[in-house]
Amino acid sequence: MEIDRPEVVAEVTAAFNRYEQALVSNDVATLDAIFRNDPRTIRYGVGEILYGSKEIEAFRAARSPVGLARTLSKAVITTYGRDFAVASTLFHRATSPGKVGRQQQTWVRFADGWFVVAAHVSVIDES
Repeated sequence: MEIDRPEVVAEVTAAFNRYEQALVSNDVATLDAIFRNDPRTIRYGVGEILYGSKEIEAFRAARSPVGLARTLSKAVITTYGRDFAVASTLFHRATSPGKVGRQQQTWVRFADGWFVVAAHVSVIDES
């Protein structure tokens, strides 16, 4: 298995950047399209535990669009073969001083493109 094939890393990086832009602009339709439409898709958030794309979509639809801006750091995208990747990043929000957010996504390539199938978001005190 090849790890970090340049063309695959570029594809996942583009998908990750599309997700980030959709997140900070509250583009709910794009966010819904990025998460795999499947009852096995999971998102563990800062204050929620979501099983299945329907729960994730309901969360996105109800979430406040205020205060979504953030700065990323230490983003790492690692690909395994041509169809599997993990994206990890830290983030900071001006609305949460002294805190650091952690985000990790599992991306899988299907016949119709790259999708997040599992995600975890948490916030901790910055050390």
